[in-house]
Amino acid sequence: MNQSKKSIDWSNLGFSYVETDLRFSARWRDGVWGDGELIPSADMAVHEGSPVLHYAQACFEGLKAQTAPNGDVLLFRPDLNCQRMGRTTERLLMPTVPESLFMRGVESVVRADGAGSPPHGSGASLYIRPFLIGVGENLGLRPAPEYEFRVFVSPVGPYYKGGGLSLINLAVIDLDRAAPKGLGAFKAAANYAGGLLATQMAQSLGAQEALYLDPAEHRFLEEAGSANIVLKMKDGSMVTPESESILPSVTRRSVMTLASDVLGLSVSERPVDFLAEVDDIDEFAACGTAAVISPVGKIRMADHWYHFHGDGEMIGPTTQKLYDLLTEIQRGEREDTFGWTRAV
Repeated sequence: MNQSKKSIDWSNLGFSYVETDLRFSARWRDGVWGDGELIPSADMAVHEGSPVLHYAQACFEGLKAQTAPNGDVLLFRPDLNCQRMGRTTERLLMPTVPESLFMRGVESVVRADGAGSPPHGSGASLYIRPFLIGVGENLGLRPAPEYEFRVFVSPVGPYYKGGGLSLINLAVIDLDRAAPKGLGAFKAAANYAGGLLATQMAQSLGAQEALYLDPAEHRFLEEAGSANIVLKMKDGSMVTPESESILPSVTRRSVMTLASDVLGLSVSERPVDFLAEVDDIDEFAACGTAAVISPVGKIRMADHWYHFHGDGEMIGPTTQKLYDLLTEIQRGEREDTFGWTRAV
């Protein structure tokens, strides 16, 4: 790492980029993937005509590595990240990154920058960013002639200020995240630039993130700016919104499995009409790789704040249990009966 492990204040580390010594790069040319290699430079040189610059032909993934009590560095369900990238590359007419190449890129960088893996119990983790971009000389609206797959890592702290399991606020913004038949269900880079204004608008209203409703009727819950939604209903069931515009989340999928298989709750994925069902929601949470699980204290919509988790003064017991279960598995503190973790 450019910054020695000993010099990092792990307990106060934020969610921001910290450059490490090496990253992995592989090129696709003439229909064939190269072997790829670890490289020292964080800079990328791309042709000015590259489709990534003009037509946003780019996609990415995000996952974390955690240090277990025995010193092992654990990945959490990386196969699902690879599969999701595969769905996205098909949609964007990009070459699929083979699982062997994806995993070699991820594992080689984690091993190479092992000194950057936060110590167990520090509250920090090693964030891993695999991404694929279309590069090479081009002008017309067509797929790129070449592609670069790259993986870099960065030690990070909690996504939201406050650390650990802290309450956040959301605000429904009068902007759409994605069209019904658009890119919402794919982790395409183009989805995220459009959300910058929505996040800024939400923050101006006293929230950390924007909350999106469906683009057709603006009634049904979709997702937050950087996280999916899970709900503990007052009837004791767990519900997550269903929509063809929602990004399939590894964390959400895992949370719902834990709710069903460990907590014994009835779980379902279905459309959720926010205003019609708001009084039936007991606990509201956002979840994702970066945020893990974040309980939502209140949501602003049309100048009114809707309160959850004891009017935003407490964290619901089910959200707390799910957070504990998930993070204990990720950190190697609980037996992984699901086979989700993978030691590097």
